[in-house]
Amino acid sequence: MTLLPPSRLAALLLCGGAATLAHAETWEVRMLNRGPHGPMAYEPEFVRAAPGDTIRFVAASSGHDAVSIDGMAPAGATPFRGKVNQEIAVTLTEPGLYGVKCLPHYAMGMVMLIQVGDAPLSALAVPEAVPPQAQQRFQAIVARAQAGTK
Repeated sequence: MTLLPPSRLAALLLCGGAATLAHAETWEVRMLNRGPHGPMAYEPEFVRAAPGDTIRFVAASSGHDAVSIDGMAPAGATPFRGKVNQEIAVTLTEPGLYGVKCLPHYAMGMVMLIQVGDAPLSALAVPEAVPPQAQQRFQAIVARAQAGTK
């Protein structure tokens, strides 16, 4: 068995880590006045991502933002809050389910769901404080995701 010198071992480990980061994807989510499933929508409304992937929210229509929903993120996840009419990119590292809302249109049901890693969709817990139209939209998103439809 041949042992590598510490400097060579460190370089090898660094390259391995860089290769892992190089495989991370960036997902584009458009914030729209109307999407395929109705008004005030994110497109896509559901993203299945890997830990380390980045979600880039693009203001394709004016008047929207992307904000993490309190109580709808895995433990240890960093909350985020974009600004209206501005793009925001968020790198998600903690496996689990993330709920996202458009603050101005939250009561109208403008939400989306991000699944990071292998978290089961059946584990989704929507807090009671979520407005009724947003709760209905989450149910519809999960149903379409489980059925494999868009």
